[in-house]
Amino acid sequence: MPALATLVDTFDAGTINTSLWTGNYGTVSQVGGRARVACASTYSAFASAAAYTLAGSSVYIRVYPPAAGGATTSAYALLAVLSGTDGTEAGVMLNAATGKIRFQSNTAYWDAAAVELTYDPVAHAWVRLAEAGGTLTWSTSPDGTAWMTRRTLATPAWITSGTTLSLLLQS
Repeated sequence: MPALATLVDTFDAGTINTSLWTGNYGTVSQVGGRARVACASTYSAFASAAAYTLAGSSVYIRVYPPAAGGATTSAYALLAVLSGTDGTEAGVMLNAATGKIRFQSNTAYWDAAAVELTYDPVAHAWVRLAEAGGTLTWSTSPDGTAWMTRRTLATPAWITSGTTLSLLLQS
């Protein structure tokens, strides 16, 4: 199975690449080199096929937070690698309503040990999730080049078990 790092899209083709993003839902578009995922009362996402591995690979993206729009508890952008088991995923969630960025490895939809920081639009402009040598690493960057580690964790078994994974960009 291909490494997740081989899933590359600049979002500047004018139309969504449906061979890469096979499971999209809700309101999504791409404009000016950006994947746009509507933040509304229902879920929307760019979703890849379950065809990749994160073992020995990484995924990163420039994140633009949604407008809170009056929300007080949740208005979020999420980069997640999904295991195929509902509620089991690793990712980064930026919540515009609370002003927090969360680095999580969810089981049953929650990670009690997640690292949560006050969101900084410069320091946290780029987010990355990488796996190497049995360690899962969450990082942020102001420029997509110089990375600051925000969390590490022993790689969950589902990442290296041969299970095919999918990538989700959700709001």
